[in-house]
Amino acid sequence: MDGTVLVADDDRTIRTVLTQALTRAGCRVHATSSLVTLKRWVEEGRGDLVISDVVMPDGNGLEALPEISDMRPDLPVIVISAQNTIMTAIQAAEAEAFDYLPKPFDLPDLMKRASKALERKRMRPTAPREGGEGGGDDLPLVGRTPAMQALYKLVARVMNTELPVMITGESGTGKSLIARAIHDFSDRRNLPFVVVTPDDLGPIDGPAQVLSRAGQGTILFDEVGDLDDEAQARVTRMLDSLTDPAPRILSTSQLDMQQKIDQGAFRQDLFYRLGGVTIPVPSLRERLEDIPALAEHFLTRAERDGLSPRRLSDAAAEVLRTYPWPGNVRQLENTVQRLMVTGAEEEITRAEVEATLGAPSGGVLPQAVEGEKLSASVARHLQRYFDLHGGTLPPPGLYQRILREIELPLIEIALDATGGNQAKCADLLGINRNTLRKKITDLGIEVTRRRKLM
Repeated sequence: MDGTVLVADDDRTIRTVLTQALTRAGCRVHATSSLVTLKRWVEEGRGDLVISDVVMPDGNGLEALPEISDMRPDLPVIVISAQNTIMTAIQAAEAEAFDYLPKPFDLPDLMKRASKALERKRMRPTAPREGGEGGGDDLPLVGRTPAMQALYKLVARVMNTELPVMITGESGTGKSLIARAIHDFSDRRNLPFVVVTPDDLGPIDGPAQVLSRAGQGTILFDEVGDLDDEAQARVTRMLDSLTDPAPRILSTSQLDMQQKIDQGAFRQDLFYRLGGVTIPVPSLRERLEDIPALAEHFLTRAERDGLSPRRLSDAAAEVLRTYPWPGNVRQLENTVQRLMVTGAEEEITRAEVEATLGAPSGGVLPQAVEGEKLSASVARHLQRYFDLHGGTLPPPGLYQRILREIELPLIEIALDATGGNQAKCADLLGINRNTLRKKITDLGIEVTRRRKLM
């Protein structure tokens, strides 16, 4: 890797780590904690790449990107941020950032992206937005798991394209919210957003009325897999009749569309017209580590709506995190709302959460069995996880998800038992100390050194 990299971050540790890694890779590095200094370096013509944090003591890194772009249009910028929401990814894309990574980031991954940025010309910018941010703070599309970060980036990339988008996922995952976000943060945000139901397509002139209402805005076919044969035919003819300028076409489905096609229940030609880009939305089971952040979001929103403030105890948060959530984010939101209304104390207890959740489909809340071996307990949990999918297979990648679920508490408990001493913890676990350090970073574990007697 060759080139000069400008690093801007108010965290000294991050500046040091990036400086050392980039220098070892063959780069020259200038690091600063000031946006003013960064912009001066850019204006002076220094640097072949910028790596910048968002929240800085003297400004916002995202807001500085247009100014950097004006001074040096071909200078790539990689944004790193602890604000892990869809808005950050969208704003980074709109500000024409080369790439965006959430904190804590994987250093080898960042190095690969930096190398790519130095080797390639700047990506073609997307159309700039006008006006304010709208209601972004009300979007419960938050999370820092890899699944959600991939979703944010894909939404940001397709936002201002003309391609039709099909958003797939289980009920309650937020498919309609994502469709609305694509419209509200695109160049069409001031134009109509029309949600089409089967009833809208019933009359002979139904499709014409839909087009008239939408104009050059956005049309969303919600749960398109539920359309009957006649409605599918009308939608197909409607899409074939579109002429420029045409509305943007979005659709959602919680069904397996390929299976519907194979069964002859959905037109393949309509699927091709709707599925220019497919955005799969992960279930809550696939991003369990996002549950505490989502719960806090709903607690804050309920408090903003006038309810008395409440907070989750650690034990209550753990129950939420380990629950399977067959109803996904919508079920979590309803659960938090009930907890806000039904309790009087400031702290939400584990017992309250268990009482509110009751007995989920497929079993009861997991309970330890006295004298049971760990392998038997794990087997019970895994069987319950499969049972919750109602005869269908869980999403791919199960092996790594299960290993992570077991590895995280094992390392956290071992660190607690050794008082945060990583050398003792590595010896206790029987792994190399460098391996332990990498796992601590990858799993986002906070380590606190203290005296611990065991």
